[in-house]
Amino acid sequence: MYAERVLSGMRPTGRLHLGHYHGVLQNWVKLQHEHPCLFFVADWHALTTSYDEPGTIEQSTWDMVVDWLAAGVDPAQATIFIQSKVPEHAELHLLLSMMTPLGWLERVPTYKDQQEKLMHKDLTTYGFLGYPLLQAADILIYRADKVPVGEDQIPHIEFTREIARRFNHLYGREPGFEDKAKEAVKKLGSKRAKLYEELRTRYQERGEQEAIEQGHALIDEAQSLSHADRERLFGYLEGSSKMILAEPGALLTEASKMPGLDGQKMSKSYGNTIFLREDAESITKKIRTMQTDPQRVRRTDPGDPDKCPVWQLHQVYSNADVKTWVQAGCRSAGIGCIECKQPVIDGMLKEQEPMRERARMYEDDPALVRNIVADGCERARKLAQETMRDVREAIGLSYG
Repeated sequence: MYAERVLSGMRPTGRLHLGHYHGVLQNWVKLQHEHPCLFFVADWHALTTSYDEPGTIEQSTWDMVVDWLAAGVDPAQATIFIQSKVPEHAELHLLLSMMTPLGWLERVPTYKDQQEKLMHKDLTTYGFLGYPLLQAADILIYRADKVPVGEDQIPHIEFTREIARRFNHLYGREPGFEDKAKEAVKKLGSKRAKLYEELRTRYQERGEQEAIEQGHALIDEAQSLSHADRERLFGYLEGSSKMILAEPGALLTEASKMPGLDGQKMSKSYGNTIFLREDAESITKKIRTMQTDPQRVRRTDPGDPDKCPVWQLHQVYSNADVKTWVQAGCRSAGIGCIECKQPVIDGMLKEQEPMRERARMYEDDPALVRNIVADGCERARKLAQETMRDVREAIGLSYG
């Protein structure tokens, strides 16, 4: 099997807000300590819907990367890069487009959804139709086995798995594959080879899922195998030929619990955001002027926290004692709205303080950010080139 690897990307839409932090970045920071991670700026993806306003993409990219670093994404732990700086993404996308049925692209659920949402844009473009395939190429080129996604993105991962399967089926026929696979089985040693054959039979004759999982573990444990032999054993176990592109798995992430200033989901399009690295004065002002329970007209009127957007922010920033204090104080008119808002302001400023601290170094020296990205692009490109070498060879375009 391929190395354990997490891949995730974001379109450069400029400065990020707390919804991005609670929905994506907090998870990235956690994942970078658990797995090898690749995080990329999906600048080509930004062009699928903003092809007529490309001037903003470059600045948005740098702003976004600073926000990642401020949030705690660590370039010593994770590879940070820009999609368009690794042209192999485009080459794999092109080659995959030769064998991808049109119907597969048209049935991706977000295709129709986005067209309806962005009615003001002409999205009858080849790039927009093909963006799930570009997304598949982004994942497959790194042979990533884990892709953190929200519920709505699961069809994209399933689509990527289908593309990998189709590619391996069409191009994974290595000359003399079976003989080479049998030779590779012998290299497992007699005890393991016997177990491998049993598992292969159980899977291919009875379709036992457990057998394939045990077989994968068995191959992973065999340290001395070459990369090519390992791949042959995977293919032989499953009854396919050689596995060139790895099928990724979805790593389901929770949706952001971060509400906006009006109680709706935090989003730039609603104008209800608090940005990462926003200054303390601006945050304080935004929270203090937030709408509260409309029934609480005067300080002496009792309120209902469940009808107040500030209560939703207490869910994110306050401990149990503060929440009890809010519930009792609001319902009895024992506390005023300004008092109620203060713990939220304190919690938010405390969360942002280390982010502002980390960002300062990059804001003062933009060359640092560019160097981090240049190193990341170089590392990512090496991995992408390895995959493309195998892909070209499988298709018959290696001209060796």
